[in-house]
Amino acid sequence: MAMEKLKMHSPDQIKENTAKIGELFPECVTETKDDSTGELRLSVDLDKLKQEFTPPPPPPPPHSEMDSPERYRLDWPGKRAALHVANSPTTKTLRPLREESVDFENTQNLLVEGNNLDALKLIQQSYLGRVKLIYIDPPYNTGNDYIYADNYSESLREHLENSLQVDSDGNRLAANPDTSGRFHSNWLSMMYPRLKLARNLLRHDGAIFMSIDDGEVHNLRKMADEIFGERNFVSNIIWEKKFSPSSDARWLSDTHDHILLYARNKDAWAPKLLPRLESHDKRYNNRDKDPRGPWQADNLTVKSYSETYDYEIVTPSGRVVRPSHGSCWRVSKERFQEMVEDNRIWFGENGSNVPRMKRFLSEVRDGIVPVTIWKHIDVGHNQGGRQELKKLFEGRGYFDSPKPVSLLRRIIHISNAGEGDIVLDFFSGSGTTGHAVLEANAEDGLNRKFILIQLDEMINADTEAGRAGYRKISEITMERMRLAGRKVLEDECHPDWNRDVGFRALKLDSSNLKDVYYRPEEMEQSDLIDGIDNLKEGREPEDLLFQVLVDWGVNLALPIRREAVQDKTVYFVDNDALVACFDSGVTENMVKELAGNKPLRVVFRDSGFTTDAVKINVEQIFRQVSPGTEVKAI
Repeated sequence: MAMEKLKMHSPDQIKENTAKIGELFPECVTETKDDSTGELRLSVDLDKLKQEFTPPPPPPPPHSEMDSPERYRLDWPGKRAALHVANSPTTKTLRPLREESVDFENTQNLLVEGNNLDALKLIQQSYLGRVKLIYIDPPYNTGNDYIYADNYSESLREHLENSLQVDSDGNRLAANPDTSGRFHSNWLSMMYPRLKLARNLLRHDGAIFMSIDDGEVHNLRKMADEIFGERNFVSNIIWEKKFSPSSDARWLSDTHDHILLYARNKDAWAPKLLPRLESHDKRYNNRDKDPRGPWQADNLTVKSYSETYDYEIVTPSGRVVRPSHGSCWRVSKERFQEMVEDNRIWFGENGSNVPRMKRFLSEVRDGIVPVTIWKHIDVGHNQGGRQELKKLFEGRGYFDSPKPVSLLRRIIHISNAGEGDIVLDFFSGSGTTGHAVLEANAEDGLNRKFILIQLDEMINADTEAGRAGYRKISEITMERMRLAGRKVLEDECHPDWNRDVGFRALKLDSSNLKDVYYRPEEMEQSDLIDGIDNLKEGREPEDLLFQVLVDWGVNLALPIRREAVQDKTVYFVDNDALVACFDSGVTENMVKELAGNKPLRVVFRDSGFTTDAVKINVEQIFRQVSPGTEVKAI
């Protein structure tokens, strides 16, 4: 190996700064051509970097990007608007659905009903950098309209103009217009902001697995390269989703899907080895009765040629052998001789075979390195996923091709998600990911937690699910989790598992406050301002509590306890993480009693105090009794 040379010059600060920007905003680093040398180099796209910190300007006039410098990047009509959507705040909130939940007060699992774009924005502060594993199975782009039509979708006419297929008068500018490109653009614009938000949630040692078919795998790969960083691409896993070919296929029978795997930081993430099977160990034997036990003969040659490693070997029978043309031995001549003396080379029963290395079972790793081809016999197939649903729902499958639990069990295992880790699926569909988490916990005793997000998409009344009384897909998701939890508990469970099969159901909704779009950064600690009763009709105190949790960035799955304090309802979140009272008639004595709990945070309703004097004295009371408490009002 050549000796590393000293650079003999000071560090390239531009290169180092570019690398630092790439760590924080990988989508802002691109390839450009050096004007002086003509070579490609990495550089910062300053326009894109600026967009991360400032609201986007008004839409540029058509074709303005044609005058910008050429860059290597994925682009499509609507990309700027998609970035704006990702960076724009939402005025929505999350409301609790106690009646739909299971073990609402104590469960560590969440199931959110609503558009996942807004939901991902709302959980940004609460789960920033805390999610170990994300799995998504987004809508495959078949060219049809799909549910996730965010505000940036454009008409066909707008698409044709923006993509230079027609002019402003509708005249064709291309000889062969590709109207299907509109669907690529819309699908990319739908996925882009969601993946950007998802990246923020991943832990430094986390990973995301994304199922996709052939139709968009190329675009999803380039988009993910931009968002997660090309260097953090781990693998394109091929999953055999069908166990038999389709005889009516027009061209080739489609029997696979892709699962793109990206790490948040490839240097910090590594897959967990798969357990060794009995069939793996049967490949080892001990033909020469070696005291080190069973071994397997392995190839001694490699295709990366080195003249130093290309030498003659004389077998015990006297035969002279050399590597095949273009190959060489994998060890040096000196190392080979050491291995011969240590009885680590096998020349065959008669001592005249081409030498092979002996790999001992006692020295192999405690598992098998995962491969990129996943056979249905190992991880299941779509039909098996449907059968799993039918067993839970008394013979009704409801979904055409749900993912099998065994596939998600493999992903959870490889991701190395362990004790207390969070698994997120924001296209949760039938809820396979949550089901797999429960099964994995019951087997190994590790208390993983899940967050499922599913759109409240309406169900056609003429479908099997509609006839069964389901109105929304999210209702099926919740029912599946209830049934799966009961089924898991019926079987033998690991004694270390906390047996949490519940979920806290939350619903995406408009703000609980009338025409008020406050954000937490707009409120100072001392900002107990005068106000009026601005609560919307039909909203309950617990609705306010969850809006406070979201705005304050508190874990939405923390235990919640309701108590009566001086005849007022008070919420204690994780005992002292947050104390909230939204009742009217709060007195100074009650404030003092709550301060005695020394909570980290406390919140009141601005109009809930008996007098203005009590409201004015609140901060002073906490400053004296519990100076570490953060005080706010809504």
